[in-house]
This record gives sequence, structure tokens and C-alpha cells, in this order.
Amino acid sequence: MEEKSLDVLTPGPDESAIGTSRFTSPETGIEKDLAEVLADVMCVERVSIDSHFFDDLGANSLVMAHFCARVRKRADLPSASMKDIYRHPTIRSLATGLADHAPAEPSVPTPSEVVTPVGTARYALCGTLQFLLFLGYSFLAGLVAARGYTWVSAGSGVIDLYLRSFVFGGIGFIGLCTFPIAAKWLLIGRWKARNFPVWGLTYLRFWTVKVLINANPMIFFVGNPLYVLYLRALGARIGKGVTILSRSVPVCTDLLTVGAGTVIRKDSFFLCYRAHAGRIQTGRVTLGRDVFIGEKTVLDIDTSMGDGAQLGHTSTLYSGQAVPDGQHWHGSPAQLTQHDYLRIGPAPCGTLRRAGFGLITVLQLLLLYVPLSVGGAYMLVTLVPALRNRLSPGTAELTSLNLCVDALVLSLLLFFGFVVVGLAVMFTVPRLINLVVKPDKIYPLYGFHYSAHRAIGRMTNIKFFAWLLGDSSYIVHYLRGIGYDLSRVEQTGSNFGTEVQHETPFLCSVGSGTMVADGLSIINADYSSTSFRVSRASIGSHNFLGNNIAFPSGARTGENCLLATKVMVPLEGEVREGVGLLGSPCFEIPRSVERDSRFDHLRAGDTLRRNLAAKNHYNIRSMIFFLLVRWLHFFALTMLGLASAELYDSYGHVLIAAFLVLSLGFTAVYFVLVERGIAAFRALQPQVCSIYDPYFWWHERLWKVPDNYLDIFNGTPFKNVIWRMLGVRIGSRVFDDGCYVTERTLTTIGNDCTLNAGSKIQCHSQEDGTFKSDRSTLGAGCTIGVGAHVHYGVTMGTGAVLAPDSFLMKGEEVPQHARWGGNPATEMRDAPHQPEALTRTG
Repeated sequence: MEEKSLDVLTPGPDESAIGTSRFTSPETGIEKDLAEVLADVMCVERVSIDSHFFDDLGANSLVMAHFCARVRKRADLPSASMKDIYRHPTIRSLATGLADHAPAEPSVPTPSEVVTPVGTARYALCGTLQFLLFLGYSFLAGLVAARGYTWVSAGSGVIDLYLRSFVFGGIGFIGLCTFPIAAKWLLIGRWKARNFPVWGLTYLRFWTVKVLINANPMIFFVGNPLYVLYLRALGARIGKGVTILSRSVPVCTDLLTVGAGTVIRKDSFFLCYRAHAGRIQTGRVTLGRDVFIGEKTVLDIDTSMGDGAQLGHTSTLYSGQAVPDGQHWHGSPAQLTQHDYLRIGPAPCGTLRRAGFGLITVLQLLLLYVPLSVGGAYMLVTLVPALRNRLSPGTAELTSLNLCVDALVLSLLLFFGFVVVGLAVMFTVPRLINLVVKPDKIYPLYGFHYSAHRAIGRMTNIKFFAWLLGDSSYIVHYLRGIGYDLSRVEQTGSNFGTEVQHETPFLCSVGSGTMVADGLSIINADYSSTSFRVSRASIGSHNFLGNNIAFPSGARTGENCLLATKVMVPLEGEVREGVGLLGSPCFEIPRSVERDSRFDHLRAGDTLRRNLAAKNHYNIRSMIFFLLVRWLHFFALTMLGLASAELYDSYGHVLIAAFLVLSLGFTAVYFVLVERGIAAFRALQPQVCSIYDPYFWWHERLWKVPDNYLDIFNGTPFKNVIWRMLGVRIGSRVFDDGCYVTERTLTTIGNDCTLNAGSKIQCHSQEDGTFKSDRSTLGAGCTIGVGAHVHYGVTMGTGAVLAPDSFLMKGEEVPQHARWGGNPATEMRDAPHQPEALTRTG
């Protein structure tokens, strides 16, 4: 029988605190009702209306989330949210606050749209056609690669080989770039605001174009004027001098308008479509001249910003929101602010400079990188006996022992050579390049210094090493090696997670005793449409940073702060110290409560040294294990590739297509088996423990299992199959456009749910030295918006909707067909905006 998650995560009230606090009886009916509900949730006889929820009663946010859910179920009580709890932390103040802000005539929440389930036959047919399209694309790629190899290999001499590599590589690259553009115009024409059901033929055309656009190598030119030309070729209306740094590619490009001089920072979503209640809705995103879009933002469909408008980092424009000319907004949903997020002046950067930078990029690509890649691949085949012999007719046997030996040697050299050489390059080359980029100096875009800055970012943000060393003591040495200033580190064994990025590592400072969860993005570069500047970003000592945080330079946070998941780090006001910050825009919460510090005795003195030594030994074994796991995967693909090369003379390009398909299928099955094997094919249970508990170390191993392959299956029925193999309790016909689930076996997703790109279901949290996990359940027909984040212990009723970029906090209960949104998420009682897409169906 499963444990009750609330009992696991809230092991009883602080009786001593309740017993010693002075009791004050309720004076009004609402105070009496609220006190009775809280006492029932905390399993105590009574609570004082003047007792502080956290300091006096020892409650935590999960307990209070359950309290809010109970209050919302009472028709005779006003609705309460976690933001209300933090603003009014006693029964007396909460009763007053709820009464003051209650509407004269209570509004009735507008129910969400009801999902119309599609037939299983159409669902299966769509998946079959998607697979056939992938087969066709693989066949075409195999045919081109085979013909190209044959023609390049006919060359004689170095110059002839270079010229043939230049011609074939150039034509191939141009073909890869133009094919998605041609496909878009042939299959779609011009995008219009409309809506259509998923899994139909219209959706199949949409998905085909989306996949081709995202697979286009032009994505590597984000931050380059060439990328703007690419979006224009797809139909976007983009003015002069626009700088786009986000790798999130807009799909319905004809609905995108961007005025001259606009800047869009990285990790921003402006897709011009969304999935909602089992349908795709396309809509316009209109940005005026000289607009600034901050990092980690979401622009929903039917949003607009006037000339000179700004949207701060970690912010969202909901459908129907429009920012007037010259106004600055931030938050989720966005609201007016006076802060200026454009913190850098202009620099000389005209059309000629942009055109020259783009031309130099093209010449480098066509004259250097492409010929070296094609010619290098041919030379590898020629010089490596294992490949040369197998591509020569009749020189080897498929069943020979040499196949395994050659694959073993080749995979060992390539895989571990990458690890050794990669670390050596990362620790040396960026430091040399960094000598030419001075902090706090304004440089024009698209010049030598800009290229140097981008090269540093690309080389030092390679995800492999942070993945390998994260969640261990050794990530500290790695980050120091690439340039971080970590002062005098207090090792915890979990100082940083496996996902941390920056714009330059040489201006990142993290104070002593600070712990950082996954998803930290340090913003230590400022951009305008013509200039950039790097400056130091400093995180204070003894901080704890939750998941998915954008931390800018100039942040107004100091020592001993708790920065909650998805918080908007403030850039104005006094420096916050000794407090917690939650939400967007942020507000203060308690830094910690007694329940969250129950394991602090394990983090000091000899006990810490023993625990840390044990965790380090465990983490070393984990790192060795996952290096072997990754190498074995590479070895298997190498052996499959050598076997394909051996049979190439008989089957030709068909074998290349088969290799692509089999590699993808093998990768998915292999890593599924690795993850389920680590868990011994058993489901996780809700937990609360110290980070020095061996259970937590084991749980960290599950986070390290590679899962990047999941993105390839976005928007297909195969994604649901893989989730089910990984242990997610997932229903039928779920549409997953790019959701990420951290604890698979703690997650339940009902039939016909709609999960948008960039969304996340996270069934755990790590707060300082305490780890907590619990189940999260999405009822049938739920919709999770773009970039939304669902925490642990959450229940969403049938047909409930979570708006884009929202943060649904731990323990929340969303009623059936309710609409919630915001950071933190609360009930949205206003009538939803009706997108233009709803007037046109297809």
C-alpha cells in the first residue's frame, strides 16, 4: 500500500512551538472558519489567530498549499492563494486581507474549453505517416550522402579533393538550408491565424514544417544577421538592425512582425502558435521598433509591443496583452514597471558592418568549415583501416571478430579522446580569447570582439561536462577551471546541478556556501541592437537558487537569500539579504522554516566531513558508470556504422537510411533500459531526506541518464510510448510538444492532455540540504502552457488549464476545468482572451 505523500512530506506539527505560543481566540466568523481549516490541516486542536504560520506554527509552504486548497473548496470563504499566505502570515491578517480584496460581487471563474477527443485510428494513422516521412527523409539523406561520397572519393590529390569537398559540401549545405524554406511554402503557403485539431492531416503538414525548420542548420547562425535573413525567407516581417539571440525558432513566421532595432534575448519563446485543449492555435506576435525582450520570456499568440517597449527577464505576455509605446513591463503575467532593462548605449553598427559580418561568415563556412568537414570525413574513411577495408568490396566478413575489435578501438579513441581534448581546450583556449574582451566596455556588434565573445560562450557552455560533473563536488573544480570565481568554497557535494550556463565564465562570481539547482542562466552580457558589453554577475554567499533562474548582472540580492524556482531576480530596490524571493515580479517570503532545516546538523563539523567523503565516493562511482554508459552507447553505434559500411557495396544508400532509423530506435530503447535498470524496474515513492542520505545519491543517478533524444519525438505518438516505457502513468492520445518530466514514475498524465513546448513537470525540490519528492497528477484533458512549470505534490483536475510560463507551486490543487496562471499560479477568474485563431477552423 502506497504511503500518503502528505504524511511523508509533513511529519507532524511543531507541538512545542504551538504549545508555547500565546493563544488568541477568533473574533470574527471568517477568522473562526480559517482557524478551523488550518487546525484540521495541521492535525492540531486549535491555532491562534496571531500565530505566524511559519515562525510560530512551524508550517511550510506545502502545508499552507493544502490549507489554501481546503479554503478554496469552501463556498462560504473567499479564495486564498500562496501569495496571500506570504503577504498575510497570520489568521487575523489573512482574514483582513482576503476581506479587503474580495470583489463586491464575486466573479464566477470562466471554465476552460473542453477537449474533443480524437479517434484512436486517426491518432495511430498520424503516427504512421510521421514515421513514413522520417523514413523518406532518411532515404533522401542517404541517397545524397552516397552519391556525394562516390563523387568526392573519385578525386586525386589534395587540391582536387578540396575542390570536390567544397562543391559537394556547399551544395549540400545550401540544400539543407533551402529545403525547409521550400517545404514551408509548398505545404503551407502563408500562415494565417487559425486553429485545427492535433493528429489530423492539417496537423501533419504543420508538424512536417516545424520539424524541418528546427532541423535547419541555419539555427547555428542565431545572433548573426544571416539568421534574420532566414526568418525573412520563411515569411517573417523583420526590420533593419534586429538582433535575435534566442534559439527557439518561430514556426508560423508569417504571423511574426519585428520592427527595426529590436533585441530578443536568448531562451525566449515567440513561436506564433500554441497547443490548447487538443488543438493548435496560431496567432500574431507583433513587436514595434526598438523593442527589448529579456531572457527566459514567453510571448503568447495575439500579443504586441509598441515602439520602444520593453519586457524584462522571466516575464510573459498572455494572449491579448499589448504593451503601449515606450512602456516597460515585467512579470508573469506582465505588468507595468519603471525599470529600464536596456542598460547599454549604442555603438556604430550600420548595414555595411552587418552585411560584412554575414559575408565573412558565409565565406568561412563554404571555404573552410564545409570542405574540412566533408574532406575530413573522407580522409577518416581513407586513413582508418576499419572503415577503409569495409568500404572496399569483398575485403571483410560481417561476422568476423575484427568488426567488434575495430569498433572497440575506434569508439575508445574517439569518445575518450573527445573527453580529454575537450577539457584541455576548454581550460585554455577561452582564457586566451578572453584577453581581447574587456569587462564594462561597450563594443559594437558583428565585429572581432563580438566574434571572440560568442566563441567563448560556445566553447564553455558544452553541456557534456556539466552533465558529467554536476551534482558532485567536482563541478566546483570544473567551473573554476573554465573561469568562475567561486571564492572560498564550502563544499556540500551538491554546490551546482547538471545544467548551468553563462555568457562568459570569467565574470561569474558565486559566494561561499551557496547551492544552485539545475537551470541557472547567468546573464553577464548586455545587448542593444548595435552594441554589447560584458560585466560581472555576483551571487552572494549562503544563497540557495532553485530551478530555472535567470540571474542578471546588477541583481539586487546579497547574502543568505533563497531564490525560489522561476523567480524573477530583481534589478531595482534595496539589496535583499536574509530573505526568500518568490514569483515574477518577486516578493519576499521566509528564508527558511524549521521543517526545512531539520537536517542542518548533518552539514557541520565531523559529521559533514564523513558525509561528504561518502557522497564523493558514491559520485565518483556514478561518474565512472555514466562514462561507461555513454561509451557503450557510442560503441554500439560505431559497430552498427561499421557493419553498415561493410554492407554498403551491396545495399548502398538504403543502408545509410536504415542506419539513421536504427540508431534512433536503439538510442531510445538503450537509455530507457539504463534508467529502468537503475531503479530496478520499480516506481519511486515520495521522499523527504537529507542530501547526505544514500537515497538522494541514488536519485541523482536517475537525473544523469541522458534523455536529449526525447526532443526528436516531440509532437508524435512515439513520445507517449517512450514516456510509458520510462514509467510515466500516461493516458491515451496525449499531445506532447516538448514537455520534460523529471521523476517519471511519480507522474500521472490523463487521457487527451496537451503539453506545450518548454513545459516541465518536476516532482521534487531541493531546498538547501533537504530533498523532497512527491507525486503530481494531471487529469484528463489538461493543458500545460508554453514554458509552464508544475511542481511536486500537485493535482490538476479534468480539463484544467495552466497558462504559459506559469509556476504551479508544490501541493496546489487545481479544480476541474479551472484556469490558472501566473508566477506563482493562481486562479484566473477573468474571461479569457479569444484569439483570432478561434474564428477560423481547419
